Amino acid sequence: MAEISTSDKGGSRRSRQSTRVDMTPMVDLGFLLITFFMLTTTLLKPVTMQLSMPDKTTDNASDIRESETLTVILDKENKVYYYQGIPTDPNIALKSTDFSYKGIRQVLFNYKTKIGRNFTVVIKATDQAHYRNMVDLLDELAITNNKQYAIVNTLTTNEQNLLSLQSRPSI
Repeated sequence: MAEISTSDKGGSRRSRQSTRVDMTPMVDLGFLLITFFMLTTTLLKPVTMQLSMPDKTTDNASDIRESETLTVILDKENKVYYYQGIPTDPNIALKSTDFSYKGIRQVLFNYKTKIGRNFTVVIKATDQAHYRNMVDLLDELAITNNKQYAIVNTLTTNEQNLLSLQSRPSI
């Protein structure tokens, strides 16, 4: 605890008293408080996104109209391409956007208001796409309140041809 030691050195007119405070109990109390709060608080729970996966044992292929579907393709260098319809249609134009708030989010909002509640997004990624882009797109779908989407792991040859035409430098 606190100790007061007095020392008398003989010839001084005033006797000086020096105080010394022992900090050991205060440090013990600090560690006890830290331990108490660490054990009694709830740790931060991880934030996860709920995904509804179809049952693998049954074939639950749902019929989706092409007019209500938007296909989004994630590519290298954070590029996002999208189209509506069938990729074999010669009138299909592959459009490009990015992950800014005026990019894919605005596209999703526009198509959702145009199509209505049956709006479905088909997500595809090339081999060069980053995992972060998929997470960002899923976040954008959650922000725009799009509940219906499908993740497809392969590109058709027609989609690969559209991408190769898109990535060619214009002359």
